[in-house]
Amino acid sequence: MKIKQLAFVILLSLCGLAGAEAQTQIIAHRGYWDKLGSAQNSLSSLKNAIDIGVYGSELDVWITRDGVIVINHDDDYQGVLIQDATSEELSKLRLVNGEPLPTLNEYIAIAKKQEKTRLIIEIKSHDSAEDDIRATDETVRLINESGLNSQVDYISFSEHACKELIRLNPQHRVAYLNGDKSPQELKDEGYWGLDYAWDVLKEKHPEWIRQAKALGLTVNVWTVNREEQMLYFISQGVDYITTDNPQLLKGLLTR
Repeated sequence: MKIKQLAFVILLSLCGLAGAEAQTQIIAHRGYWDKLGSAQNSLSSLKNAIDIGVYGSELDVWITRDGVIVINHDDDYQGVLIQDATSEELSKLRLVNGEPLPTLNEYIAIAKKQEKTRLIIEIKSHDSAEDDIRATDETVRLINESGLNSQVDYISFSEHACKELIRLNPQHRVAYLNGDKSPQELKDEGYWGLDYAWDVLKEKHPEWIRQAKALGLTVNVWTVNREEQMLYFISQGVDYITTDNPQLLKGLLTR
């Protein structure tokens, strides 16, 4: 261990905070994709996340013109706008590792074979509130029918999607991503937690971590890839860290 890191851990112990390390859980951002033969938001990235035993594997969902939920980060893939395309058109596209653009049903089939790693489903902001709600309703329908409801957390930048999730089931584990609502506002609106960018919780509103925990809200922070940032948020006792480097974070938490 480097001297600076060792001093940091000793400081945590002296402050009575070192125990927070064991409480922080790992969410693999777009799955554990930074591995030979994988790709972001691919079936292999989900399998890799499951293999290393992280709390959750994050994925991004869109609804196609014909009502199929597909997984991709951006609103288009290889120049094809997902919201305007049919599932058949999208099925012809390939990820950088050769896999087809996956559907939520394919993710569900893998997730159902295990109980360790949760699906952290981000419902993307579509071109209209109506499409946000349509994507939300179809996603929830698929999850409910699969019996995976207890293995799923939901996140979104879209207030329309979040409010629909809470309306459909107040017990849904819904976290807001946009970083512009205080913990008290989230609590009043029925959210389960906040899921904010690292700079919001470290530079703009570090007090929100303490406030959220006092209100019984969960705290997730994204996307944390550097070791010093990981150590900082571990020391703050956040519940979840979303990262592109789950193995690095796992090593720090094990340490």
